[in-house]
Amino acid sequence: MREPEKLQKKDNTVVILSVLSLVLLLIHFFTNIFTQFGIFRDEFYYISCSTRPAMGYVDQPPLSILILGLSRLTFGDSLFAIRILPALAGSITVFLAGLTVRHLGGGIYAVVLSSVCIIAAPIFLGMNNIYSMNAFDILLWTLAFYLLLLILEGKPKYWTWLGIVMGFGLMNKISMGWFMAGLFLALITRQYRHYLKTPGPYISAFIALGIFTPFIIWNLQNGLPHLEFMRNASGLKYRGVTPLDFILGQLLILLPFSIPVWASGIYYFFFNEHGKRFRAAGIIYAVTVAILIINWHSKPEYAAPAYPVLFAGGSVLIEDFFRRRYFKWLKYAFPGVIVLFGTLMAPFVLPCLPVKTYIAYSQMTGVQPDGHEGKDLSELPQFYADMFGWENMARTVSEVYLTLPEDERESTFVFAQNYGEASALEYYSRKYPLPKIVSPHNSFWIWENEELKDPNRKNYYQTVIIIGGRIEDHMRALESVAQRGTIKSQYAMPYENNLPVYIGRGFRVPVEAIWKKEKHFVE
Repeated sequence: MREPEKLQKKDNTVVILSVLSLVLLLIHFFTNIFTQFGIFRDEFYYISCSTRPAMGYVDQPPLSILILGLSRLTFGDSLFAIRILPALAGSITVFLAGLTVRHLGGGIYAVVLSSVCIIAAPIFLGMNNIYSMNAFDILLWTLAFYLLLLILEGKPKYWTWLGIVMGFGLMNKISMGWFMAGLFLALITRQYRHYLKTPGPYISAFIALGIFTPFIIWNLQNGLPHLEFMRNASGLKYRGVTPLDFILGQLLILLPFSIPVWASGIYYFFFNEHGKRFRAAGIIYAVTVAILIINWHSKPEYAAPAYPVLFAGGSVLIEDFFRRRYFKWLKYAFPGVIVLFGTLMAPFVLPCLPVKTYIAYSQMTGVQPDGHEGKDLSELPQFYADMFGWENMARTVSEVYLTLPEDERESTFVFAQNYGEASALEYYSRKYPLPKIVSPHNSFWIWENEELKDPNRKNYYQTVIIIGGRIEDHMRALESVAQRGTIKSQYAMPYENNLPVYIGRGFRVPVEAIWKKEKHFVE
């Protein structure tokens, strides 16, 4: 294998990466301009969280929420507006992965191949198309790997920057801790142990911990809700996900035809003559996968942030392989195949087709809805079904609310079963008249619980509009309950469709007592 190339001032890598990043950006922009799909359940929740700035939330650290709050001030909170930043994050990830290729010694072909693999991977297409912490998680991991490579090239000043990135990574999603665990194990190996005799790693760790401290303090002040959330998510929601599901899932979410690239990346960092210099990247990947397998109930996509660097290393190795005389004909066919099958798979993660066309395409290809969360599905997979039905829900609840006498409306609130319902109702309350909305799910429970503790609060709520559930269960807490409407939506998740809407009056027990029993911290 040839020696690594040095970046030249006139190198056209930046131009090529800019074009490829722009292509990905335009894919997301055009999808969200013309899509027939709506705002995703979690996006409504992120918007609700952004209206309540804090140093933590039950199910996530605050960085992505604070970013969304600033974004909403600039772009608003329409579907297109809230998806601008994740699309930009995906484009920057492609750019950084390409720069990583060049620092590993790859040429233009390797840059293009790694970029194509990332752009075409279903997991990255999907995660960079909706607003969530995941798009920023992938970006920050890729940036952290890039900075680590610079450090291993003999540039210790980047330890400070790595600490900053890891700190913000933790404040975005605590999975950055897996990166840090892998880095620690890499540093205690014989190859990298000499770094522990320098101040760099300690400065980096101190900075990361300092940035992450506000979230730790918030958890301590609120009874460690994030730990409770993670325990419940692993033990309840994903109890059916096994290590085999996790391993096989890696092959699908990254596109099966890309397997030779990221698998070559593993070989490159552990065994290749030049790649072994950067073995720490391979160790971080291996530790991440090991942690997720040991957890037993990890979703395949949890490992996604560790793959851009593998695509980078694998592309360098494959580029060298294609220099052999008998394999040159594969050089251009290989990325072409990845693009072709990535395009065929794209509709399953990117809402780029009309709804009915997608359903027909799904049936034609034999790819049927499959949920890993133990929920029944209909014509659409959960990822898409959770983009439907929310405005119908708000409209129906509003119609029920307006049937109440005006003097009763002031003492009425809505009880939603989960954060999707509660946050969607909050979002559409600007369009449809709705009272105060509460839910016992995740951060909504925290917010209402804080209000209940306020001694100045007037406990004047006498009427409640309840979404879903059974009337006999509601009667345990209320004097009277009557159904006044039904929420219907063709494509919504079955458990969010045909939902009864009740009006309940007269609490048998104090609201505070009910609230303590209703707490529900789970993904």
